Amino acid sequence: MSPYAAGRRSVHRSVAAGVPLALLAALTVTGTAVGVPSGEARVTGSATLGDIPLGTFSNALLPGTVGDDRGVDLGGIGSDIYPAGRKGEFWTVTDRGPNGQIKVAGEKRRTFPVPGFDPAIVRIRVSGGTVKVLDAIPITTSSGKPVTGLSNQKGRDEAPYSYDASTPLSYNPNGLDTEGIVRAEDDSFWLVDEYGPSLIHVSARGKILTRYVPKGLGLTGADYRVVEALPAVLLHRKINRGFEGLAQLPGGDLVMAVQSPLSLPDTDAGEKSLTTRLLRFSTKKRAVTAEYAYRFDPVSVVDPSEDDTSELKISSVVAVGRDRLLVEERTDKAARLQVVKLTRGADILGDKWDDDTTSPSLEQLDDPAASGVPVLRKRLVVDLGTVKGVPGKIEGVARVDHDTLALINDNDFGMTDGPEAFDAQGRLVDSGIETTVTYVRLPRGI
Repeated sequence: MSPYAAGRRSVHRSVAAGVPLALLAALTVTGTAVGVPSGEARVTGSATLGDIPLGTFSNALLPGTVGDDRGVDLGGIGSDIYPAGRKGEFWTVTDRGPNGQIKVAGEKRRTFPVPGFDPAIVRIRVSGGTVKVLDAIPITTSSGKPVTGLSNQKGRDEAPYSYDASTPLSYNPNGLDTEGIVRAEDDSFWLVDEYGPSLIHVSARGKILTRYVPKGLGLTGADYRVVEALPAVLLHRKINRGFEGLAQLPGGDLVMAVQSPLSLPDTDAGEKSLTTRLLRFSTKKRAVTAEYAYRFDPVSVVDPSEDDTSELKISSVVAVGRDRLLVEERTDKAARLQVVKLTRGADILGDKWDDDTTSPSLEQLDDPAASGVPVLRKRLVVDLGTVKGVPGKIEGVARVDHDTLALINDNDFGMTDGPEAFDAQGRLVDSGIETTVTYVRLPRGI
């Protein structure tokens, strides 16, 4: 156990399918909502992950990867949630690990307090008020090395720094900022990443089989297969806003959501835009087969407390039919779930909107439909911001049954931005925000 874990909850290790594992933890929780009108969405249960030292968790999977966890506990598994086949069990995935921002000389630096952390696929069970870790699979390169969560490319990704933003760290072309997750029939996994942005095929044991990236990315030096198979226009993704949502349609196709509008033709256009993109990927053809324009509601509609359009994001997409998706529009404080239908007539793949010289760009159009763009029609299912008991920063949504959703939040490993995130000894000052799975019942289903 980490020498800095004094006073933290004890952790137990078990073995499943030959993988050293996990760690069980518990905390208390809320129960069924009371006093909620029967015609409104309501929280029917909530469960919380307890304290698991990050060093203990990581070193049980890949010994020696984390020498000092700086007092950070396992978190960040709320990047996505996907049903694991048994009642109350789900696959989740961490993002790149603990990270923050500190201003130095007026410029923000991206910090990686635990640079040895390796993103992992984590299987959990929700039981009463407890979230238990059942299994964990480290994501590794072709030779079995940790991919890490470090930035890939100088000049394209943020430069990585130590916890106090004082020391530059090395870039790593293997690094992934994993977000969405689905599991295929052959037990392999598909993940999406914000750096490339990328679509990643991972074996059942966590080894990367192929990373699909935009044409022209030019990522070299990775210890796994990299294929430039995605539209080149995705090279204009906003920093840290690549792919975040991933859905698996009944026929096996995947749908990826670009988290925020592309910075096309420039950053200012992307910050002001309400139009982002969804892409359909055939796992049989190993190619993108369709692209769709998705239009956010105004930020004041999604989150009445927010006036910055750039805070809008798509964090989760869930298949709810052959060609229907549940799409989460959110800020860090609020979220709304919409249903859209993917139709052939809405496909814009390969037309002028994929040409980055088109002016005005898709992202610059105030009314894309008026310019002939077949924007996806959507229908509001639930405004989670009005449902009492739903935490902030929901990044994962799973459909439990016709009437019930499971939501999971990203607690950012208990980190906050700024130099106050760590004390004078370099130990985390925890935010107190926990990883929570919340069940929400919809009165009219989906």
